[in-house]
Amino acid sequence: MAGEYLKSSVHVHSKLCDGKNTLDELAVTAWRGGLQTLGFTGHSHTPCDLEYCMTRSRTALYKAQVAKLKERYAGKLDILCGLEWDLFSDDDPAGYDYWIGSTHYVQGPKTGKYYEIDWRESDLAACIADDFDGDGLAVVEAYFANVAKVAEKKPTILGHFDLIKKINGDGKFFDEEAPRYKAAADAALMVAARNRCVLELNTSAAYRGFRKDYFPSDALLKDWLALSGNVVITADAHDAKALTFGYEAAAARLKDLGYSKAQVWGKAGFVSCAL
Repeated sequence: MAGEYLKSSVHVHSKLCDGKNTLDELAVTAWRGGLQTLGFTGHSHTPCDLEYCMTRSRTALYKAQVAKLKERYAGKLDILCGLEWDLFSDDDPAGYDYWIGSTHYVQGPKTGKYYEIDWRESDLAACIADDFDGDGLAVVEAYFANVAKVAEKKPTILGHFDLIKKINGDGKFFDEEAPRYKAAADAALMVAARNRCVLELNTSAAYRGFRKDYFPSDALLKDWLALSGNVVITADAHDAKALTFGYEAAAARLKDLGYSKAQVWGKAGFVSCAL
């Protein structure tokens, strides 16, 4: 059915990782907003970075609180206990209702340091300078190689495919039109296609003021359509106001690019929805 994508928000973060609202606040907002499905996806415990990922104790609390919310909203709102799993995480995504496979780090080949590539410009700058001889596109290649590794694990959803561009406003660190950038991205896209991944069209960079476009880029979405790939619209919401931010604009963008449908994730799995 058309418009069903507006009733499902399945990439959502709470105060138990780097979100601004409690699980309960998010659930109330979703229910009042008429959603049918709310999927929580706390950042998986990742030893190299506990700044925004859940600790082991918070992971246990997260699971317990989501279980209670499932009972409280039974028959009114389908609540799912998901996980945003990172390549360097030590959590087991099989212990959740579903999981989003994402890449947030590049490990330096010289220092062995893990660099978070999507938050502080100083971190990305240090990564390029200290571990990749000042070559920003080399970091891009390392990033997309990690995306391919995540895709090979067949996540329920492959998260923010080209997150590496998030803080690269005006090409500050690398040229997103460079042949090396496209080659690295296309190689990862082919791995995603072979593993029949569902890519998210993630609106979060626009909501949070980092960029005006989405993840993935229009160019990558065109390539993905040519590979007969499927997409699911998500907000990667870090506060309650963003649960379905940009969904209609994202759907319109997909239609402009030639898509006729999107996938919608719910407790029964994926269903196709006309745009």
